[in-house]
Amino acid sequence: MSTYKNLIGKDVNFLTTNPDNAEAEGQIWYNSTDNAFKGLVVSEAWSSSTPLTTAREWAASSGSQTAAIVSGGYALPSTAYSNTEEYNGSGWAAGGALNTARGEIAGNGPQTAALVAGGDTLPGASNASETYNGSSWTSAPNLNLARYSLGAAKQGTTTAALVFGGYAPSPAGPSNTSEEFNGSSWSEGNNLNTARNAFPGSCAGTQTAGLATGGSPFVANCEEYDGTSWTNVNGLNTARQQAAGGGSQTAAFLAGGQTPPNTYVAITETYDGTNWTNSPATLSSPNIGNTGAGDSSAGLSSGGYNPTRATVEEYNRSINVITAAAWSSGGLMGTGRYRMSGQNIGTKDAGMAIGGRGSFPSTAPAVTVSSVEEYDGSSWSEVNNMPTSLDMMGSFGVQTAALQFAGYGGPGAGPNPGPGGDRISPAVSNEYDGTNWTSSGAYPAATNALAAAGTQTAGLGFAGSTPGGVSNITAEYDGSSWTASNNIGTARDALAGAGIQTAALAIGGPPSPEARVEEYDGTNWTTGGALPTGNNQSGTGGTQTNALSFGGNVSPTTLVLGYDGTSWSTRPSISTARYGGSNGNSTTSGAYYAGGGGSASGTQRQTTEEFTGETSALNIKTITTS
Repeated sequence: MSTYKNLIGKDVNFLTTNPDNAEAEGQIWYNSTDNAFKGLVVSEAWSSSTPLTTAREWAASSGSQTAAIVSGGYALPSTAYSNTEEYNGSGWAAGGALNTARGEIAGNGPQTAALVAGGDTLPGASNASETYNGSSWTSAPNLNLARYSLGAAKQGTTTAALVFGGYAPSPAGPSNTSEEFNGSSWSEGNNLNTARNAFPGSCAGTQTAGLATGGSPFVANCEEYDGTSWTNVNGLNTARQQAAGGGSQTAAFLAGGQTPPNTYVAITETYDGTNWTNSPATLSSPNIGNTGAGDSSAGLSSGGYNPTRATVEEYNRSINVITAAAWSSGGLMGTGRYRMSGQNIGTKDAGMAIGGRGSFPSTAPAVTVSSVEEYDGSSWSEVNNMPTSLDMMGSFGVQTAALQFAGYGGPGAGPNPGPGGDRISPAVSNEYDGTNWTSSGAYPAATNALAAAGTQTAGLGFAGSTPGGVSNITAEYDGSSWTASNNIGTARDALAGAGIQTAALAIGGPPSPEARVEEYDGTNWTTGGALPTGNNQSGTGGTQTNALSFGGNVSPTTLVLGYDGTSWSTRPSISTARYGGSNGNSTTSGAYYAGGGGSASGTQRQTTEEFTGETSALNIKTITTS
């Protein structure tokens, strides 16, 4: 009788803790702490990701799971889009617009060198093709046959592309035509064995190793292309059309689609070059008209028609269980408040809310408060008030070592004093040690609506509003006093800040334009990547090269954006539109947003939201006899 060691080549190890690396894949071990045999297995799952900025169906898509491109598409029944979005594995950024708006369009190539061809301009089949250089589209030679709902070998290039099938208006009906592009012209190749359409988002491969999958009228048939001719191969387990897919001729996937007579499905199949296999993973809901990118190990489904939507999901076949980044609800503050802009303090497990304005009850006029609360990751608790009732102040640090400075308000203590009259002068600072507040050095000017970053011993304050107007002041704090530094490039107020004293971000803020971003290196300010849309009083978290901006007051918004040190792209939205809340964290994975403006009704100004970045953990299973 063969043993486990003879079969696998390794002994069954006795361990007190589970392995923490991929080398354990396929092995069995005995965990003496849990008194159980365990193993590391491959998992397959779809997980939600950041939605498209423009909800659409039947768009062109190609690239990889971490560098995908989506272009064109519809909002049926009458709108065809030209805009392009680029995905970086976390969120979406705007790319260049197509020259011809259309949907049911074929696409191939990587994010920086893509090609689209054919499509429907609503109305009218198109023979247009275009190439992309990573920023703009250029018209290329036309297809020989105008058609829409055609497929493409998605891993092709702008100098070696392949499109096939589709619906042609003359003669009307599904087409079996194939065309190849060499970078300068289209030429006809051998025809598909089965004429078909309704599969623009689902096909795979390259010009010399293509794969045509499913399509209309509800076929399971699959064909492989070798650069010359098409060959029928093993078909899908479920005949369908209008699904998302991608990959290579030996590592493809297909997800969603429509089965007869008119049923939307969420099922996924993968192809290994020989057979299609049903995956245990399914889309979050049935979908058609979605478009795919990536391959059978790391796929992407974007958009769809269920109805028109912006849903994006990632497929992963891995020994790791991947959990997508998301916001979740936290505890309610005891004192609802807003106008806490400039507060960048603590983490989602150890946060703070200092002062601000509140309404008691929520329908009453707002008044400035001195109350302070601490957050432990689940609930808020009242701690010692700060010495002065203030809002629109600056603050930074952590829960046990924070600094509050400048602001708008007046003297007073207690949970509900009357509103203050103006910016405090001198612009005092107060240090917090986790229990008590102690007076410290005054900020250089009476200022409110300013931004802040850093720690209690190495902090930064910048911009804001002074009696003379919007300010460009920048000052550094060393743990006891403030020193003026080089001014920020653009005077403004109601902006947001993130980062540390030697690597900070200044984000948005009026007067217009409110999309401007500046970066501070400890000495000078330089222009950074602009926001895709203007904003002020947003929440922030993270560093100069990995930051989040969430919410804001250019129409209170749920928008969340991520910054990589160069440009901004979308991230999962917060659930409640708001601005001017308390926020913090030096890493994006622990950001939070508490309180804030928007509607004064209900508990909105008491709510907390917490951000958790994408996580990955080994898929360890307990082995049982059942």
